Amino acid sequence: MVSDGALLEHISRLPHARANFKQLLKELRIRGDARRDLENALERLCARGDLIETKSGNYVVTRLSREYAVGRLKAHRDGYGFLISDRPLALVKGDVFIPKDSAEQAMHGDRVLVRIERIEADGRADGQILRILERAHATVVGEFRVGRRGCFVVPFDDRIQQWIEIVEGMEIPPPRENPDRVGVKAATISSIEEMEGMVVDVEILEFPEDGDNGVGRVIEILGHPDDFGVDVELMIRKHHIPHEFPQPAIDAARAIPSAIGDEELAARRDFRAMPIVTIDGETARDFDDAVWVDKLPNGRFALHVHIADVSHYVKPGGAIDEEAFRRGTSVYFPDRAVPMLPVELSTDLCSLKPGVDRLVLSALLEIDHHGDVVAQEFTRGVIRSAHRMTYTKVHAILEGDAALRDEYAPMVQRFELMRELALILNRKRTRRGAIDFDMPEPLIEFDEFGDMIGVKRSPRNIAHRLIEEFMLAANEAVAGHLEALGIPSIYRIHETPDPKRVMEFEEIAATFGYSLGMGAMPVKRYSITQHTRDGRKLRRDLEIADPRFEIASRNYQKLIQQIEGKPEERVLSYLMLRSLKQARYAEENRGHFALAATSYTHFTSPIRRYPDLVVHRILTRQLSGKPPRFTEEQLHVIADDCSDTERRAAEAERELVEWKKARFMIDRVGEEFQALIISTTRFGFFVELESLFIEGLVPIDTLPGDRYSYHENTRKVIGDRSRREFAIGDRVEVRLDRVDAVQRQLQFSVVEPPVKTRKNRRRV
Repeated sequence: MVSDGALLEHISRLPHARANFKQLLKELRIRGDARRDLENALERLCARGDLIETKSGNYVVTRLSREYAVGRLKAHRDGYGFLISDRPLALVKGDVFIPKDSAEQAMHGDRVLVRIERIEADGRADGQILRILERAHATVVGEFRVGRRGCFVVPFDDRIQQWIEIVEGMEIPPPRENPDRVGVKAATISSIEEMEGMVVDVEILEFPEDGDNGVGRVIEILGHPDDFGVDVELMIRKHHIPHEFPQPAIDAARAIPSAIGDEELAARRDFRAMPIVTIDGETARDFDDAVWVDKLPNGRFALHVHIADVSHYVKPGGAIDEEAFRRGTSVYFPDRAVPMLPVELSTDLCSLKPGVDRLVLSALLEIDHHGDVVAQEFTRGVIRSAHRMTYTKVHAILEGDAALRDEYAPMVQRFELMRELALILNRKRTRRGAIDFDMPEPLIEFDEFGDMIGVKRSPRNIAHRLIEEFMLAANEAVAGHLEALGIPSIYRIHETPDPKRVMEFEEIAATFGYSLGMGAMPVKRYSITQHTRDGRKLRRDLEIADPRFEIASRNYQKLIQQIEGKPEERVLSYLMLRSLKQARYAEENRGHFALAATSYTHFTSPIRRYPDLVVHRILTRQLSGKPPRFTEEQLHVIADDCSDTERRAAEAERELVEWKKARFMIDRVGEEFQALIISTTRFGFFVELESLFIEGLVPIDTLPGDRYSYHENTRKVIGDRSRREFAIGDRVEVRLDRVDAVQRQLQFSVVEPPVKTRKNRRRV
């Protein structure tokens, strides 16, 4: 019987990528009981959205059709939504708009099949949902409400418009085991009425359709929104992050012996006598990379990057491996982490703790004074870390701290060699055009009780640069090694930016007097025929930026150097970053735009990233002389899933930080702050507070003294009479007027300077 993939490929080759059932029976020579197998295969392909049955027995390949599209529904709080298509759509600019009456059929995040109803001359498209292919939410977290006609839950995600009605006769879930102060109050609930206002997790029994509410049952009570730790628990469940290890994975981790056998040690390169160190943050609990640098007799540098050999302990297909793949990555919240591996591995057996033997997979690089790798070797080894260093300590040593230089006297010269090599590697990346965004990261500060007390800029110094440069070098070396051997692998790719996004940024940069310096962008011109609502045909010309146009990373790099230290640096760096595509994992190497690297992978963090673990397995088999384990199709599935779990983790981490910021600001309503305008819209402009990494909106209808309008061509908010302007990059004084902690929204108003009168004017 023909496979699903072969069947789809066969239909794709037919005229207009269409076929009917009888045609397929004849062309594929299918008879007898095999008819049922064909019917099942067609049903599976339709269920996945690869095919659509336009009428009984007639099938079309959706990815080759201009009429249909498959993707995720991105819902808006106002009820309408957009289709984020799995593939680029011909003549369509941006995402496909889904009107409210159609969007109500599904929930935010659902994978759906859509018919493209209309494409406007400017490329905007409208569509209608035909079928829900995959549900995004088996559970929903929200606030429990007790109503006159029954109980219901209001989802915390405002993109999920439908409330979840609770089935009658619901039993109160038992209290969570080992709450660790999280949701302690929930353990005392004895009646449904006491659950009013509490955060709960609901299993959906009947999904909402056509604007109706869904039906579900409460499976977990987390506590009140202000209870300690509930915010983290809420985000974990909202983003469906696996957070409890199944018992088989726990049992497997606990069964791994801590001692390393003599036979295993004998089969590895022994680095235990070398002064190898780990360098991490003060609060780090897992150490998966260690480094060593020396100067060779020929004047070149020897760089050893030792990475925890997680693949030795986590075998493919085992209980730990299955759970690690499901998680894809560790998730790091400000005051808690959700690890990819059980703690027995992540913070013990695989962690390169000082003074104990640990198994590693090592990249041994010889680097010249130009930063080029002139020789490389990869090997399985064993190390015994000499010191657990922190970024703060290494930075202080390199800055001349006498006490620390005395304490670590044998290591001082080695740290200075590390700095020298890191700067050489950085200059090499700069020469080839790598983009170095030094964007400030917010660091949440807590008191001894775990309560947030402030937000500050996360420190970054030369010690961070050391590790960053060494890890980049190791990742590039491994990627190039496997690619040169033709071994299927996973790559970390960053594709060239979309021409339209680049031009949008170029327009904003021009208002500040800057340019990416790439010249005019070529466009393609199309003539299309459209049908109006009354059935008439219109022929229109459409211009679309030529997708073959590519900008070089060097253009970005030069602009970053131009704006360094300037008042507009913060805003333009942020907008430049938004103009770029997201990096992702792929089985096909397409290079890394931001790093200006032709071949790049993730190899250096197998404790917290599943793709690194896969690359370790691939490299280990190559070193052992064994054939590749993975096919390109298998790697495609792993890469796509890991890209999804990475985005899920990043969104949860970002959202929790915004949640904590909003709650921190509740007690500061009425205070005034200096702020920077970072974006403008038709409904106002967003500001970032200069003393805190906190953003909020100044609504356009609150601006004083005039009626203001948004001018899209200049991206400015301008007073109709006064012609007063508010533009990106302007500094303003604002007052915090309102905080919506649940929606994580802060609203500000502009503070006007006091009017000078003759009475309050100071005498000179």
